[in-house]
Amino acid sequence: MPTFLGCIADDFTGATDLAGLLARSGVQVSLRIGVPQTAPADAAAVEVIALKCRTAPVAEAVAESRAALDWLRRAGAERFFWKYCSTFDSTAEGNIGPVAEALMADLGCAQTIYCPAFPENGRTIFMGNLFVGRQPLAESPMKDHPLTPMRDSNLMRLLQPQVTGRVGLADRLCVARGAGALRDELAALAQAGVAHVVVDAVANADLEVIAEACRDRVLITGGSALAMPLPTLYRATGRLTGAANGPVRPDLPRAAIVLSGSCSAMTHAQVARYIATGAPSLRLDPLVLATSGPGPALDWLAAQDLDRAPILYATAEPAAVRAAQDRLGRDRVGAIVEAALAACAVAARDAGARRFVVAGGETSGAVTQALGVDRLQIGREIAPGVPWTWCESGGYPIALALKSGNFGAASFFSDAMEAA
Repeated sequence: MPTFLGCIADDFTGATDLAGLLARSGVQVSLRIGVPQTAPADAAAVEVIALKCRTAPVAEAVAESRAALDWLRRAGAERFFWKYCSTFDSTAEGNIGPVAEALMADLGCAQTIYCPAFPENGRTIFMGNLFVGRQPLAESPMKDHPLTPMRDSNLMRLLQPQVTGRVGLADRLCVARGAGALRDELAALAQAGVAHVVVDAVANADLEVIAEACRDRVLITGGSALAMPLPTLYRATGRLTGAANGPVRPDLPRAAIVLSGSCSAMTHAQVARYIATGAPSLRLDPLVLATSGPGPALDWLAAQDLDRAPILYATAEPAAVRAAQDRLGRDRVGAIVEAALAACAVAARDAGARRFVVAGGETSGAVTQALGVDRLQIGREIAPGVPWTWCESGGYPIALALKSGNFGAASFFSDAMEAA
């Protein structure tokens, strides 16, 4: 059957997060890495396209997203979902709003909603303000994100500079009254000329109400958790039929590697916990990489027993990240680290590693592209929003776990190895 729901994600970890949650419904889900260069002859009922555009220049992000939309429309998609991070990672320029407006224009939509809530992972929205656990976004560790520091918790204020249309709010009191009330509120806001509506959600039940109210909309935007109820709703209307065949899990050798470029507080704890288990470890310092390149790291890796799943990481405290950025520039630091970890991934694969755990959205994009992966099968979840995936790289079957920086428990890396 042709594709019905087409999804575009702004980074690779977000795409696997989204695909994993959609697959919970049992529907056939396909995850593509980048805009496919071939015609959609073997498209699934639900297609997810992973882009690496979260921190790309606005024009580039818009162009890639529109190309993804075009491919999904040619695959037959009738409903579309623009997925971004549950912490609304962006700058005053974008890219969440500009991409949404471009998709709205191409689809002829006068209004769309924004709901990055993911209550299962502690991301909630109340009166338009985003919370990370019990902390407002601007007071959480996200305030020190090296690429997109979030210094305001109010989603309307964050979104308005990114879009040309008016921004409004459908608050928790409205959502609590049910899908009908929310539909009426959105219609009233549209009548008042509000094109971009932030919608509150503090629990999964709120997401179900929002999905029900918006299921007939051509375009919805939000975090992955908002998309989770959609396949069941589309099935109820007969638009999605059939069940997915379970992915064929390859029989892989034990050899593995962990690569961490994320500097989130949770990843910092995960790296420390994993090192404490006795796993071989090497910290990559961007200042050293800038002068010596990845050679020393590759030499270290070549001497490791991959059956012990060594970890290479650039994860560091915010002060150390700022110091490197002050010396080298923010973009150069990111590019240096991503290139080194990508080179290590390829070297590990060539040395026999077949299981890869990668932390950080930008790092996951760099590693996946370096490995030449273009399509993933979705396997079991290690933690909410983080599934194992199966694919091929260099002619070998491999397993990839792409983890958003803030996701997973402190024991995540060990949990992943046990679940592979």
